[in-house]
Amino acid sequence: MHSNPPILDGHNDTLTKIHHARGGAGARSFLERAESGHLDLPRALEGGMAGGFFAIFTSSKTWQKEKRPVFDDEGRLVENAFAVPLPDKLDRRVAGRFTQTILSDIFRLVEESEGAMEVVRTADELRRCLDEGVFAVILHIEGVEAIDTKLEALDVYYAAGLRSLGPVWSRPNAFGHGVPFDFPRHPDTGPGLTPAGKRLVRRCNELGVMIDCSHLNAEGFWDVARISNAPIVATHSNAHALSPSPRNLTDAQLDVVALSGGVVGLNYAVGFLREDGDSDPATTLAEIARHARYMADHMGVDHVALGSDFDGATIPADLGDAAGLPRLLDALRDVGFDEEEVAKIAYENWVRVLDTTWRD
Repeated sequence: MHSNPPILDGHNDTLTKIHHARGGAGARSFLERAESGHLDLPRALEGGMAGGFFAIFTSSKTWQKEKRPVFDDEGRLVENAFAVPLPDKLDRRVAGRFTQTILSDIFRLVEESEGAMEVVRTADELRRCLDEGVFAVILHIEGVEAIDTKLEALDVYYAAGLRSLGPVWSRPNAFGHGVPFDFPRHPDTGPGLTPAGKRLVRRCNELGVMIDCSHLNAEGFWDVARISNAPIVATHSNAHALSPSPRNLTDAQLDVVALSGGVVGLNYAVGFLREDGDSDPATTLAEIARHARYMADHMGVDHVALGSDFDGATIPADLGDAAGLPRLLDALRDVGFDEEEVAKIAYENWVRVLDTTWRD
């Protein structure tokens, strides 16, 4: 019988999803156990999750189709075009209003928790929460359409507690380009960061805001790697060598993450785990462990973490939800990780990277 370490999770969409479900059949409270969704405070505590990055994400209302040719293994054209769903750009005013709404939801939720939850802004606050059993909330914006190109809103969000952001989601914006929803495909899908995107990286470095490369295309990733003086991080991605989704990182990208002292948070989304890209919930926890083993062997275990994508993806049914996290830790043990290495993957690697990145 193992004594499990606390788990610090790199990404979830839970509070955004709860907001959208208000007044409907799936309505629930983060403070009460629910039968729907993946994450709430009771299930987190049951599964040993001590906190994580809570994404604020504004969805696109409309989608278009990207057309691209499809070739067989011999390089012959087999279809004239293949339609790939691509979300349209988002209006900054819409994103700004929604981001402020979710921030308000979070702060009210923390108040209602009566000390059970806390928004953390420094590594010392994070360590204290881990030591005292207070659930740590790290504020993250996924796709920064709510931030203007002069970066004035960034300073305001930082003052409110923002400590992590992804410059793009899987759509273009004023800062860069995200990868499309396609499979199989390489993440080299377009141009890199815009001039505003490069300014954003530099300003995040100055403030101590972590930059998440998970949805960036390859050129954007390399721009971040060239510009940033902080560890390179992908909060919820896997190994492209094992599952050729453009959302996953190539070996060359993994090399740079390791050289920078960064981490990759393992994504539990089955479509980013499987060799065939199928979103089959019957996919087992062994697939997550397979990616963990590959990345640890390639980069070193110090650069592997967890990044669930709870409430934003289809995850293995034998994990189920946050209460099932002990089974995931056992799956890591099954592929040869010892207790010290399991603790690094569960939370210690995240704490180290945040200690380096944040400005206390």
